[in-house]
Amino acid sequence: MQDKRLTPQYREEGGGRWFEDFEVGAVYRHWPGRTISETDNSWFTLLTMNTHPVHFDAAYARETEFGKYLVNSTLTLAIVVGMSVRDVSMRAIANLGWEQIRLIAPVFVGDTIYASSDVLEVRPSASRPGQGIVKVRTTGTKADGTVFMTFERSALVPMRGQ
Repeated sequence: MQDKRLTPQYREEGGGRWFEDFEVGAVYRHWPGRTISETDNSWFTLLTMNTHPVHFDAAYARETEFGKYLVNSTLTLAIVVGMSVRDVSMRAIANLGWEQIRLIAPVFVGDTIYASSDVLEVRPSASRPGQGIVKVRTTGTKADGTVFMTFERSALVPMRGQ
């Protein structure tokens, strides 16, 4: 039996936007949100070899200005980017870069985070016919409405029929 994931039909059913589906000014609210657990934070921190104890040493963290574990900011970046994939880059050929990453407020174990993306720019690629570049500004927000992160991301997206 053929693996359906490899067929053009599956790619069509798999979702995501073609280049022509993006419009400057559109806002995509990414769903669902994600509650950060202590395990998420500890494992990610140790997996990425970040040895700062504020992420995994409770006694140390209690003595900081935060008074508790601080969630690793690269974990929150990874989760927020992941939240945006379905709406922004599900069909992307490549991510072209992340710019102007701003860490505005701390995220703590137990916080639930959400994200949204605003389309800033949509233009055909000058060097790759049948493809275009989409640039978005993504904002990470905690459940209480606090913005904790913003960044801009560009992706190379195929045009319909390519």
